[in-house]
Amino acid sequence: MPHPAPAAPSAPQASPPAADSGPDNPDSGRWPSSPTLREAQALATAAGLPVLEARMLLGHLTGYSRTQLITRDDEALTPARREALAALVARRLAGEPMAYLLGEREFFGRVFRVTPDVLIPRPDTEIAVEAALARLHGRARPHLLDMGTGSGILALTLALERPDAEVWATDVSPAALAVAQDNAARLGAGNVRFLRSDWYAALPEAVRFDLIISNPPYIAAADPHLVQGDLRFEPVDALTDHGDGLGDLRTIAAGAPARLAPGGWLLVEHGYDQGEAARGLLAAAGFVEISTARDLGGNERCSGGRLAT
Repeated sequence: MPHPAPAAPSAPQASPPAADSGPDNPDSGRWPSSPTLREAQALATAAGLPVLEARMLLGHLTGYSRTQLITRDDEALTPARREALAALVARRLAGEPMAYLLGEREFFGRVFRVTPDVLIPRPDTEIAVEAALARLHGRARPHLLDMGTGSGILALTLALERPDAEVWATDVSPAALAVAQDNAARLGAGNVRFLRSDWYAALPEAVRFDLIISNPPYIAAADPHLVQGDLRFEPVDALTDHGDGLGDLRTIAAGAPARLAPGGWLLVEHGYDQGEAARGLLAAAGFVEISTARDLGGNERCSGGRLAT
């Protein structure tokens, strides 16, 4: 889940140029038919993109590294690539996240494929990975469950960091599961089982886990952040429970004791203002050693507890 704490907007601040605004407008048809890489970057920045984003889009289209973009800056774009760049610039100026335009985002030192079917990985979610790894320390061949896996960042990162683990990854969205499975193949995570499931519903009754982790929808339906910034483009059902933001957290906490091995752990990511509520849900479900980790901005972000034995 993205983090709706107040933050600077991630999209460029320039408004998209009007259709007849001249050569700075990527939709105006007034770009040279085959601009050089240097000219293309200048046109993109003149239209309103930051230099870094213009360079990233050019690198994405050409497959060139930053160094190659510099050393080959007099190389001409083909008309097809010129049109593709103009389209990407227009989409970015309209606010579409760079992760979706590039089709990837780094998480915990690895590059994951992302599409509009899944949430964009955020650095703050790495806090949940670190918390899970700390609780698994010294436990051999653990069984792990990641619910609402999305692109698979939690399940696959844990699987790769702990190759001795057996990891289950579930999601109610077939499209999201397809992205996660593709990431597993790309990253070589062969110790992950994928299952379409609405939380615990499709899990085999006899399976128990040493740790359950989830980054569920936790933004309240009335939260204005849902219509701001990157969140406008992300899958709404992965953002909000269409209620008070705690509905899925309640379901996860209440159902975890029946799915955990004795002494097993539950970790859930939540909103910056939901730490107290999350700890209350864990306590009500019978968890002990309850604590909350803070994210990079100092906000309460990931709460967890151990099932009392």
